Amino acid sequence: MSFMVIFLLILGLVLLVIGAEALVRGASNLATVVGISPLVIGLTIVAYGTSAPEMAVSTMTSLSGDADIAVGNVVGSNIFNVLFILGISAWVTPLIVAQQLIRLDVPIMIGTSVLAFVFGLDGTISRVDGIILFGLAVLYTLFLIYQSRKETNAQVQAEYEQFGQDARRSPVGLLVNVGYILGGLVMLVIGSRWLVDGATAIARSLGVNELVIGLTIVAAGTSLPELATSVVASIRGERDIAVGNVVGSNIFNILAVLGLAGIVAPNGVNVATEAIQFDIPVMIAVAFACLPIFISDNLIARWEGILFVIYYIAYALYLLLHANQDPSLPIYGAVMLWFVIPITALTLLITARRTLRARKPLSNK
Repeated sequence: MSFMVIFLLILGLVLLVIGAEALVRGASNLATVVGISPLVIGLTIVAYGTSAPEMAVSTMTSLSGDADIAVGNVVGSNIFNVLFILGISAWVTPLIVAQQLIRLDVPIMIGTSVLAFVFGLDGTISRVDGIILFGLAVLYTLFLIYQSRKETNAQVQAEYEQFGQDARRSPVGLLVNVGYILGGLVMLVIGSRWLVDGATAIARSLGVNELVIGLTIVAAGTSLPELATSVVASIRGERDIAVGNVVGSNIFNILAVLGLAGIVAPNGVNVATEAIQFDIPVMIAVAFACLPIFISDNLIARWEGILFVIYYIAYALYLLLHANQDPSLPIYGAVMLWFVIPITALTLLITARRTLRARKPLSNK
């Protein structure tokens, strides 16, 4: 493995982060100038902008034939977003969850995760599957715009005003924001190419399965914009921007990123058997786990954030052991099956019970 490969990998990650930041800033300011709802800015432009690296990487890998990295990037990013990013953010400070996320966006995230599993059962995300997924992304975005026009909760609206506070309404300001968008896109394309080349070279030199590289290194790298956005939002005490960014990004990853990858891939995107048997079910389970935790007092507590981070570390360790065919894998798998899963179930029961007990007095009033 040469120094240049590692250098390009790191430089690619840096360009992805800077490019995503420029894209988000320019798009959010431009959207505010032309009168798009602040709620839509938060749930679409900010969330979609931070997912732009995933789209760039998955599209490039689909065109080059590295389907395992394309699928692994989407699935791994979604798992990383919930377990690691929300975990770290809640670890910094407990996160309040808006009712709209619980009523609408989290169920949609669960539904899109299941849909990805169904489409991948035949081993391929075909061009038709891709068109359906991408079409649903467009419909979801239009629905959010429609919902935002009916939004009357001033507190929710105020949560997203921050993204347009610095918007310049002069012609020069418009050009500056367009420049941010174009410059961000250029950096994303270049950064994704270098990241993919570096990750592929590392995978081949170490003999590691490319699916694992996509699920870990590439997924974590392309999720850095979401990580930065959510952690900064939690540090500043902004209500549920951290959660909305993650949920919106996960929906976009499946519908738009995986959908576009299926459209542009010459023969569709191949879905590895191990992804169907393990990684996509983990993504679905993580999405389902969000619901009872989010419902509980509309809060992600600090201890729940720590638990999320521990689960991600356990997941990443399993991937590494499996990739290296480590002899301790059966023991580790048994511990996960008989200890981690029961603890997870117990956690969900505790949070559900706490929610019911908290709401019972309200129902008696």
